[in-house]
Amino acid sequence: MTTLLLTHPTCLDHHPGAGHPERAERLGTILSVLRGEPVAVTAWEDARPVDDAALRRVHSAALVEQVLSARGRHDALDPDTATSPRSVDAALLAAGAAVQAVDAVLDGRAENAFALVRPPGHHATPTRAMGFCFFNNLAIGAAHAVSRGIARVLVVDWDVHHGNGTQDAFYARRDVLFMSTHQYPFYPGSGDVTETGAGDGAGFTVNAPLPAGCDDADYAAVFAEVLLPIAEAFRPELVMVSAGFDAHRDDPLGGMELTTEGFTALCGAVREVARRHAAGKMVLCLEGGYDLDALAQSVRGCVSVLAGGGAPPLRGRAGRSAVTLRRMKEALGAPWKGAL
Repeated sequence: MTTLLLTHPTCLDHHPGAGHPERAERLGTILSVLRGEPVAVTAWEDARPVDDAALRRVHSAALVEQVLSARGRHDALDPDTATSPRSVDAALLAAGAAVQAVDAVLDGRAENAFALVRPPGHHATPTRAMGFCFFNNLAIGAAHAVSRGIARVLVVDWDVHHGNGTQDAFYARRDVLFMSTHQYPFYPGSGDVTETGAGDGAGFTVNAPLPAGCDDADYAAVFAEVLLPIAEAFRPELVMVSAGFDAHRDDPLGGMELTTEGFTALCGAVREVARRHAAGKMVLCLEGGYDLDALAQSVRGCVSVLAGGGAPPLRGRAGRSAVTLRRMKEALGAPWKGAL
């Protein structure tokens, strides 16, 4: 089965301002690496713009109208979220790529897919563009999957920042299980272990707020001891990943110590969950990552894993993550008590 890679040249035309870390070179370097040394069993497809119905499954009419009104001009949607003339077109394509990726794996055109697009999405809430994000690409894709009859979507967010927008979109629902590993305290300030969902979604938000300095072994321990057992108990029909790479030790914005091999190991572990429960159906959406080489090589490592390559094993050891692990186990009751 093919690994589908989705992108579009317009995603390089979003320019949020001089010196902004979310620059076009991020995606350009990824594409250069993947096209210069192609990974076997991968295929490319141009992204198509998202349709209005898919946008409004996640976002309010007011937010959609606010973003669309900035089309073709320079505007500021948030202090760190600015548009240039092609930015809104790029955002529509980025969200569309997530929907397209979901359709490709659900329809059997690909086993898995990676939306290599920008602007990123996981900070965009149902009502607010923020944190470099206009629309929440992954959340739009997950909601689209549910609209197609998928009963259980697992979302894993390993970006260094908490995916507050994705959490907000599904906080009171149990058809989407949201898991996030992130540096804490850090932008945007959310993501404590006590944030576990509400109403029907109680227990279906799982946060791993980690102190700065956590490394491959810390992340492996969190996944092995808490996140993967819960994922197994959930038995997802589709697995989606907010694939940010700013927890890399070389990243200028984050304070974590993950390596390229560490990201590859995480991708391999999540892929195995998808293979056991979802016939391999897995979609990654690009989020953060601001050191160009670390970003591109980590993406390539994940693409190789998606395409059937081997992944290093998780080698867990709770060092800096020990307190977080204890707090997570204390905070997580029903429905996961028996899984931990």
